[in-house]
Amino acid sequence: MISDYNRTVFLVDDDEPVRDSLKTLLESYSMPVEDFPSCPEFLERFDGKNAGCLVLDLHLPVMSGLEFMELYGARLKDMPVILITGRGDPATKARALEAGVLAFIEKPFDDDRLVDLIRTALERKTLRSTPSPTRH
Repeated sequence: MISDYNRTVFLVDDDEPVRDSLKTLLESYSMPVEDFPSCPEFLERFDGKNAGCLVLDLHLPVMSGLEFMELYGARLKDMPVILITGRGDPATKARALEAGVLAFIEKPFDDDRLVDLIRTALERKTLRSTPSPTRH
């Protein structure tokens, strides 16, 4: 169950109704959510202490989700990123995946698909952060 992981979903989307809807959806699955209207605000408020998953909109003011990933993706190497968009194309998807995005999904998307992607991302993160048993 996702609440067992105690991982935060960081949600960056400039469309407040979309952001509120997604936050409500994720919280209904007991996922802690922090939401931000822009990449600069995420960077300003994110302290790096909470592990989790970043759900990032592609089309944002000031800095797009893709620009964010190309500039800061390496610093988030331990945080899975799911890029969401209302207008995607194969070239943008390829750039996003090259920048380190775990998944690229187009709006409107199925809520269950997003939740499953986030669960998978959080489970992978939990498995990666679990210490390996030492051999004697």
